[in-house]
Amino acid sequence: MQDVLVELDQIALAYGKGAQATKAIEDVSLTIQKGEFIAVVGPSGCGKSSLMKLISGLHPPFSGKLAVDGQPVKGPLKSVGMAFQASNLLPWRTCVDNVLLPLEIVQPHRSRIRSERAAYRQKATQLLESVGLTGFTEKFPWQLSGGMQQRASICRALIHEPEILMLDEPFGALDAFTREELWCTLRDIQAQRKVTVMLVTHDLREAVFLADTVYVMSNRPGRILKKCSVTLARPRDLEVTYTQEFQEIVHELRSLIGGKH
Repeated sequence: MQDVLVELDQIALAYGKGAQATKAIEDVSLTIQKGEFIAVVGPSGCGKSSLMKLISGLHPPFSGKLAVDGQPVKGPLKSVGMAFQASNLLPWRTCVDNVLLPLEIVQPHRSRIRSERAAYRQKATQLLESVGLTGFTEKFPWQLSGGMQQRASICRALIHEPEILMLDEPFGALDAFTREELWCTLRDIQAQRKVTVMLVTHDLREAVFLADTVYVMSNRPGRILKKCSVTLARPRDLEVTYTQEFQEIVHELRSLIGGKH
């Protein structure tokens, strides 16, 4: 039996104060097991990204209980790695130096990196090579394609070996072919590292291909409309996206999001 890593119990989140507060999330309860890959889908503005901010400790809940690894979340968590739609790589840093950035910030690596930089650099290089960036580690972001930049961004989120990898629309700006290529990269990373992943996406095919569990959120204030377990066998390859079973799950999710709730 897997262990519960993240637990939300009747969580609400509001931006602003008093009567002017805008409620983003209401009465959300869910659990994420260690090593589980979950995806969160729903209409624009439903609170998907707000849910991510809550779990990572970047924003406190308005009400309800939130715990990670059995401990209440009271501030930003070091055990979280994050990547977004924009890769946000620093243009004056090479690919490998961008990946090393979190280690210059997060303890205990921050205290060690100056004296152990060669070892850390080797670790970052190996991570980049594992996602197909062999030969590009010393390139600058402007010398990389969009897909390569996102691979580097995911490596940067993983370099300090977080317990939870949070991905907010990481492939949304990429063309369809590159996006599917990166689905497979992410699938392999998660299988090898057993990291817990939370993916926020508008792409229902992406959610079903990658996730063990898909949560569908309502219009704002966001509530969980449905928890959908994806029982497609692993490892999954892209051919599974053409099967009737896969298409039926996607259609069910689409009907929930398209309905009036």
